[in-house]
Amino acid sequence: MTSASALADNQPRAPHALAGAVVGVLAAAVAIGAAQLAAGLTVPQASPVVSVGQAAIDLTPAPVKNFAISAFGPADKTVLLGGILVVLALYAALVGILAVRRLAIGMWGLALFAFVGLVAALTRPDSTAECIVPTLAGAAAGAFALTRLARAAARLGTPRSPAPPAPASPPAPKTLAPPDLPAPPAAAGSSFTYLPNPDDPGPRGTARRRFLVSSGIAAVAAAAGTVAGRELATRRDVTLARAELRFPRPTVAAPPLPAGSDLRIPGLSSFITPNGSFYRVDTALLLPQVDPSTWQLRIHGMVQREVTISFAELLRRPLIEDYLTLTCVSDPVGGPYVGNAKWLGASLAGLIRQARPRAGASQLLCTSVDGFTSGTPLQVVLDGRDALLAVAMNGSALPVEHGFPARMVIPGLYGYVSATKWVTDIEVTTFADASAYWVERGWSQQAPVKTESRIDVPAIGSTLRPGPTPVAGVAWAQHKGVAAVEVRVDRGPWHEARLAAVPDIDTWRQWVWEWQATPGDHLIEARATDKTGYTQTAVQAQPEPNGASGYPSATVTVRRS
Repeated sequence: MTSASALADNQPRAPHALAGAVVGVLAAAVAIGAAQLAAGLTVPQASPVVSVGQAAIDLTPAPVKNFAISAFGPADKTVLLGGILVVLALYAALVGILAVRRLAIGMWGLALFAFVGLVAALTRPDSTAECIVPTLAGAAAGAFALTRLARAAARLGTPRSPAPPAPASPPAPKTLAPPDLPAPPAAAGSSFTYLPNPDDPGPRGTARRRFLVSSGIAAVAAAAGTVAGRELATRRDVTLARAELRFPRPTVAAPPLPAGSDLRIPGLSSFITPNGSFYRVDTALLLPQVDPSTWQLRIHGMVQREVTISFAELLRRPLIEDYLTLTCVSDPVGGPYVGNAKWLGASLAGLIRQARPRAGASQLLCTSVDGFTSGTPLQVVLDGRDALLAVAMNGSALPVEHGFPARMVIPGLYGYVSATKWVTDIEVTTFADASAYWVERGWSQQAPVKTESRIDVPAIGSTLRPGPTPVAGVAWAQHKGVAAVEVRVDRGPWHEARLAAVPDIDTWRQWVWEWQATPGDHLIEARATDKTGYTQTAVQAQPEPNGASGYPSATVTVRRS
């Protein structure tokens, strides 16, 4: 006789949804690992995750970009990639569940994933035929893994054969056993109940082991492909090339910093922003690794003579060294996306004049190695300011994240129209004939930096002691110069701050005002006036489309002594 539990155990079972989800996630991991390996062998930027991430950046509305920049700062790209991987994992889990039940449906889901990756890779401005290889390799590996894993998971639902019935025989004679001895085993043919054993080596136990082994192999393959792909991509790293660069002495050296250019107040931004602290805002998910030995810049378009220059030729040109402040248009009032550095580079105006722009040209459409474009007013570059094709920052080669081996630095304009990193192409054109990346997304064509200031000390929300308290910060009005900074407390009268010395009008300027702090909660505000006579406005404006405005403020509490 067979018990009800044995009969139930013999009924066909559908694999558990959890097994299907594991199948999908592991198949996706194998696909990503294979794609990463293929990208390392071909084009690192063509990794499907990176390609889809770049497409997401390009398609994201400007307000969402502004939120990401303000909320996550330099970690915005890490958050984006993390979000993509979470969505991919959820999608892959669903595909796996469907594939275990019907493999063809899962394959269609995988095909959709591959299609999105191919579209993202091929629509990049810098795409080549090689860019399809990582996605195709990942799709092939993912299809193989999905097939094997789904079939292994499907076997988990097969019934286990019951123990064969024993031949009929007469009942065994009853045997009396002493109380302290175990009962003898039942004779063959006696009635018993067959109970499933989780360690049974039968069909279902074998299926479980096969599924676990297949899953382990898939996980190892995914990890190996990802690590190997990253290692191959890292071999293209330009760290060694950066370290080996030696720059000639500048033809025009930066002026010596005047005494008192840095007030050295604790908490106040230093006059020179260290490279590691300098803000970074760009659209590159994977930093371009550009070898200076292969880099070149092409200047063409509305010119009488097309110019192409290599990095070695660039270093043979007269080099200019200068202190220049850069500001991002995404910087909110009082925000962190502004910095000052000592730059070294060739005159951009000299290079443009060498190409001899034709009459009517108004814009330099500058293109990065990753396809990003910025539109710079031609007249601004040629008006005599130190517009540089920069190769060094604060005494060393440009960091990769700041545009190595060459980038543009033009004082007086927000970065999105003046500071193209990894620049490789400049087309002389007009604003009517070409629109750059951010202009196509609603930002202004021409973007002069607004006169602004920031309060660094005291920090917002801090608690202070009563008595003499320095209120300090920085102000900037690139290529106009800061003439004055004023501070007020609780919307009272304005008080003029003391200004630090500066080498020229293209840098920010430190300031400080001594406040006699009194107990209570207070609102501190500041405003700057530039050398044209313009005073920073109180009108609040968001960064889009041409930069934020308003008074920077800090709320503080002064405790009673």
